[in-house]
Amino acid sequence: MLMVGLTGGIGSGKSAVSARLAALGAVVIDADRVAREVVDPGTDGLAEIVEAFSDRVLDAGGALDRAALGAVVFGDEAARRRLEAIIHPRVRARTAALAAAAPPDAIVVNDVPLLVEVGLAPTYHLVVVVETAVATRLERLARDRGMDRAEAERRIAAQADDARRRVAADVVLPNDAGLTELHAAVDALWRDRLIPYEANLRERRAVRPARLVLTEADPTWPQQYARLAARIRHALAPAGPRIDHIGSTAVPGLAAKDVIDIQLTVASLAEADGPLAERLADAGFPRLPGEWWDNPRPAASGRWEKRLHGSADPGRPVHLHLRVAGSPGWRYALLMRDHLRADPEQRVAYLQLKRELVASAPDSATYGTLKDPWFDEEHLRAEEWAAQTGWRP
Repeated sequence: MLMVGLTGGIGSGKSAVSARLAALGAVVIDADRVAREVVDPGTDGLAEIVEAFSDRVLDAGGALDRAALGAVVFGDEAARRRLEAIIHPRVRARTAALAAAAPPDAIVVNDVPLLVEVGLAPTYHLVVVVETAVATRLERLARDRGMDRAEAERRIAAQADDARRRVAADVVLPNDAGLTELHAAVDALWRDRLIPYEANLRERRAVRPARLVLTEADPTWPQQYARLAARIRHALAPAGPRIDHIGSTAVPGLAAKDVIDIQLTVASLAEADGPLAERLADAGFPRLPGEWWDNPRPAASGRWEKRLHGSADPGRPVHLHLRVAGSPGWRYALLMRDHLRADPEQRVAYLQLKRELVASAPDSATYGTLKDPWFDEEHLRAEEWAAQTGWRP
């Protein structure tokens, strides 16, 4: 099922987003609530905490005194790690149980305040970050929680900053205007991305861009690739396959179709056809039907077979190429990328060709075919460059 990570700094309005998603039909799992549940009176979690830190961490009623516990572990790295070893596995187990109990077509939203800080982003199909200016957050914390400014500033400083959260975010929801605007943004996210993403994921259907459109270079493409690659690595763990950003979006300054091309290195096509394919589909990268191959260089040297997966996320089209390590197609993808990165003149020539073909080519298939003559010549230039520079893939 679709697993969404929701986070945001204290006072950002994350709870308002969570409540709106729940009203729309999401199954919301509140990490803070789960963390409290696993140490409620009578639980083995609380018993283990008392065993580790004594009953001085209990209040008069026998419940966990969080302030007292905080005083015990504050500044003591070993104590903090011991506490985390008690709580975190229980939180993970309870979260997994709640998700497993959801309907198979559910959209599960995991409300996790420290999602970025603890490195959980790759475990979700999509990460949504609620972002609000610090000044606005300070006002809200004083108004809604009665928090004095010094305490509010301390809490904000203890969390990841906005720049770090944006790196992890597939979606950023600004929340500086008001509840009406925030609800409208959440509703649009639900309607236009989460609902179709869930259906695509469940039905193993990849997104294919409807039209051939050339997009100006986006400086966030490498960052987007990094998020996708992290999800793939998580899906295939403990294996650690080679994953590379390839294609035009991997070449700085080059306009391209807004599709992230990724190469996943496999030992054989038999491996690509095995359980790995299902694990990728579960992670949001279903296999595209049919047979796929690359045009060989030079031409007429036999087709270069591969497997091709896409993305179930309608907001981020992907071509995930599974190629065998050391194969001609595998090497060619890396060589073309690196040569275009290194040769400004050829980047300009390629960009001009792309613009001319987009203006005349009616569809993606024709566009790709019309590029072949240029790439036959570029292949020779790239091989010469590789020999001169000692390039290795």
